[in-house]
Amino acid sequence: MKSQAVVFNSPKQLSLQALDLPVMQNGQLEVAVEYSGISTGTERMLWDGSMPPFPGMGYPLVPGYETVGRVVRAAPDTDVHAGQRVFVPGANCFTGVKSLFGGAASRLVVSAQKVMPVADHMGAQAVLLALAATAYHAVSGGGRQDPFAPPELIIGHGVMGRLLARLTVAAGMPAPTVWETHADRCAGAQGYQVINPQDDPRRDYGAIYDVSGDGSLLDSLIQRLRPGGELVLAGFYKQDLKFAYAPAFMREARMRIAAEWKRPDLLAVSELVNTKRLSLDGLITHTQPSTQAGNAYETAFGDASCLKMILDWSATA
Repeated sequence: MKSQAVVFNSPKQLSLQALDLPVMQNGQLEVAVEYSGISTGTERMLWDGSMPPFPGMGYPLVPGYETVGRVVRAAPDTDVHAGQRVFVPGANCFTGVKSLFGGAASRLVVSAQKVMPVADHMGAQAVLLALAATAYHAVSGGGRQDPFAPPELIIGHGVMGRLLARLTVAAGMPAPTVWETHADRCAGAQGYQVINPQDDPRRDYGAIYDVSGDGSLLDSLIQRLRPGGELVLAGFYKQDLKFAYAPAFMREARMRIAAEWKRPDLLAVSELVNTKRLSLDGLITHTQPSTQAGNAYETAFGDASCLKMILDWSATA
């Protein structure tokens, strides 16, 4: 069986290709993809060729780790059934291409242990669970340690920044301040304030979470910390990071890196969404059919008003 898949052949060279699917094995599912999201972090760097060397990455590559679809077939030794809607955090089912992510395709064969059933009413919003889990992990540490101090200041009001702010408010913590420099992204706050950095006089933040991925901001952010404050790097940075030592020394600043989400983070945010404590509304701003993938990626990475671009695979699933 063939699957139509987005393939990054080289930087800024994309095609839709028919790739062979493997025979389904024990413990696996065949999923007809409904929607997949385009990441403006790691996928953008793979798209423009700026991604630092990372195991399993290279070209040609099938991107996508924000996927939702319907189970078409399930091996008898799984507890997932045909017709169930599931979230798929990527796949590794194609030969001849790198598929560390591998979720941007019309059909996938994946391990049943990798997917998570989601409610039918979530629809395309289910693709946002990956980013919500990433935001949750920045504070929770994947359930492997005590929770960290929640953000008092968040840098960036894209989807990640909005989710992190919404999670903070939902947890009953003081509402964070969010910095944003693009006028198109300042609207949409839910229970917190979004301001331009130049309008913020505060220099005593205890916890600053940067989700912008802009390493050039480190010095300015360190100067906004109170003594003993923490700077959390929750974005993905394409360049080596550096900062002036003296200001950090004077503040005894702490720095922490938040990596990708773990299964407990995904389960936690799913519960928050299902109980309506976390809203995913207003985060998907653009949708394109998968046949227009080239245009979709250009818009996702080039239009500041595009918070989250979704590929609709309904015509090819």
